[in-house]
Amino acid sequence: MWTQEIQCRGNESQIHLCPTSQSHENNCSHDNDVGLVCAEIIHVRLVNGNSPCSGTVEILHRGQWGTVCDDGWDLADAAVVCRELDCGEPVDALSDAQVGLESGPIWMNNAVCTGSESTLKKCGSVIWGFQGVCQSKSAGLICSGIRLVGDSRCSGRLEILHDQTWMSVCDTAFDQQDAEVVCRELDCGAPVQVLGAAAFGKGDAQMRTQEIQCRGNESQIHLCPTSPPHKYNCSHDNNVGLVCADSVNVRLVGGHSRCAGRVEVLHRGQWGTVCDAAWDMTEAAVVCRELHCGEPVDAVGDAYFGPGSGPIWTNHMICTGSETTLKNCGSFLLYDYDCNHDTDAGVICSGVRLVGGSRCSGRLEILHDQTWK
Repeated sequence: MWTQEIQCRGNESQIHLCPTSQSHENNCSHDNDVGLVCAEIIHVRLVNGNSPCSGTVEILHRGQWGTVCDDGWDLADAAVVCRELDCGEPVDALSDAQVGLESGPIWMNNAVCTGSESTLKKCGSVIWGFQGVCQSKSAGLICSGIRLVGDSRCSGRLEILHDQTWMSVCDTAFDQQDAEVVCRELDCGAPVQVLGAAAFGKGDAQMRTQEIQCRGNESQIHLCPTSPPHKYNCSHDNNVGLVCADSVNVRLVGGHSRCAGRVEVLHRGQWGTVCDAAWDMTEAAVVCRELHCGEPVDAVGDAYFGPGSGPIWTNHMICTGSETTLKNCGSFLLYDYDCNHDTDAGVICSGVRLVGGSRCSGRLEILHDQTWK
């Protein structure tokens, strides 16, 4: 039992900085143990966006809100924030040129998230508590505010975030044009099927009462017009579900086969290349697995398969090798490495595999016309 009385003023940063009295005279036992319930405070927020799920990223640290430098800021980092705020999938990782410059300390420089962290403050960074000059700009993001609840990221029961509450959508209030927007926003290609009658289960979300009236070319479902609350007699038996194509987001260009070439990544509808800074077999393994091309044979740089065009989406990739897609890998910015299309990364995958007890023994299968034989 602690025998001194703690006499905080309330503004101390640590309990050990509070004054204490001499040993108190109260007759205390473990029947008098004190307990405490604290508010589980949110440590990240988005400001200056057009919705609660978009804007400049701010972190609360030691009681003060500060920004994140966008050096190396990518979709893996954005995914952590979107999940922490219960805002669905990451749509884009932005700089303050797109979401507005903020003031205050810069708490994080070169965030390095794997994408699986429960909070941004648990991600690694090159400099934490960084209060110098950020050579780039403040990080921002756009989260989808939509999700498909089902067996995969690109198919399931549609739920839309409204007033910080996830809501189901009635099948009579949703059509093919709405589906076009949802699938595109989730980076899942084109819609394959719109399903009613709670094809993916009833769930327990509230029912949305407005009809969505997308034209089909909107970038986000939240930008679509809506009608006043509809008069349909909808229940969870009418939850709408959606199957999207789950389109390929990486390709190999300029090689002798589909499984060798310059690495190009599709992001927000535009193909771009990857810088070869620290590009190695770990990153190559993710690409080969994503394309069902067997094992990585080589990771090449210096535009081995010719220079690409368009944006260079990443500077320095950081994959663990277990990611399902290259876009889930982290990255950070190397200032002493000049990325241009003469440094485009490439991959050579085996196109063969051994199916059996280990990587080096088993039944031989060869990839031919996109089919293992």
